Amino acid sequence: EVQLQASGGGLVQSGGSLRLSCAASGFDFDDFTIGWFRQAPGKEREGVSCIRERDGSSTYADSVKGRFTISIDNAENKVYLQMNSLKPEDTDVYYCNAWSDYEPTHNYWGQGTLVTVSS
Repeated sequence: EVQLQASGGGLVQSGGSLRLSCAASGFDFDDFTIGWFRQAPGKEREGVSCIRERDGSSTYADSVKGRFTISIDNAENKVYLQMNSLKPEDTDVYYCNAWSDYEPTHNYWGQGTLVTVSS
């Protein structure tokens, strides 16, 4: 069974840090791009960051540049999102998504993990 498991959310004070994990089972990340998105109730989903397994290239939303770092551990089949200098506006449910660079139907979502940043 193909699954993505997101974890690591929690409650943190403004300026604090959290590390989110996205673990894959039933497939590996070869030739996939893995991204983190966030969404609050009633708001549009926002792309936060993504990383391409093939070459390790990554992108970030302007709102998180310099504060968040995405990384991939191919041995563990996990992607991490290190979030530093957190702000109250980072409060959201964070989702990981993996999509194949070559097979459009291979697109998988994990369940969300809630990040709450208190002021």
